[in-house]
Amino acid sequence: MKIWKIAQNTFGTFLRDRLLIIFGVLFICTVLLMMTPLLVAKAMAKVGSAAQAQGMILGMVSSIMFFVSGTGSLLAAWCAASSVANEIKSGTILAVMARPVKRWEFLLGKYAGVILLMSVYVVMMFGLSWLLAWIGGERIQSTPWVLLAYPMVRYAVYGAVAMALVTVLHPVLTIGIIFIMAVVALIVEPTGQAVTGYWNDLRLPLWIILPSTSLLSEDRFLAITHASLKQVGALEHLTVLTYGLDYALVLLLIAMWSFHYRSLTRD
Repeated sequence: MKIWKIAQNTFGTFLRDRLLIIFGVLFICTVLLMMTPLLVAKAMAKVGSAAQAQGMILGMVSSIMFFVSGTGSLLAAWCAASSVANEIKSGTILAVMARPVKRWEFLLGKYAGVILLMSVYVVMMFGLSWLLAWIGGERIQSTPWVLLAYPMVRYAVYGAVAMALVTVLHPVLTIGIIFIMAVVALIVEPTGQAVTGYWNDLRLPLWIILPSTSLLSEDRFLAITHASLKQVGALEHLTVLTYGLDYALVLLLIAMWSFHYRSLTRD
């Protein structure tokens, strides 16, 4: 009950956060601007073949959704980091702990609030993908639960990483490190090209340590035609999602352990 109450309060705080409101307005404006090429592609598709039209529209939809999905990752990290740091900075965490609330309950409640926010974001992102396809005169063929589960697990990973880092670092520094981690994790992903030398010796440990968020990307299943849809079995889905949830759980436990020894006074 305490955890759920903290989660609700955290979620409500996000909805009233002026910085997030400004971010939301700018984000919507950016998406609307990115929709312009989609409308142009739809108009041009009338003079080309159906296959070319589908490929062009899918490319536009994928580009927009890549931006929206990537922004969600940074949003999850920022909300997780700021939700803890702001409580300490304002001193309200001392009042919360006086109820009493254990430190792990406080952190878990904050994390649950972030998950609630990102759940809303994922549903909106799912609706946007279908809306964009409809505007382009096409229809998304992927299984709906895949487009919901994969980004949700990925955001859970980013939130957990931010929680672990913010217990010892400033939130701005935390976001900077997470951004670098995301870029490096993408670079070290295994490819079909053979790599030798010192870079290969360094890439493998980095690939194991860093979260493979590209593995948890729903972009792999965002398709308008059945022919372009990648067929993945239930076992592979289960393995990938379990990997993401396990990674998030480990980082969240590390965050709880680190937060247990942190001073709750203002920095």
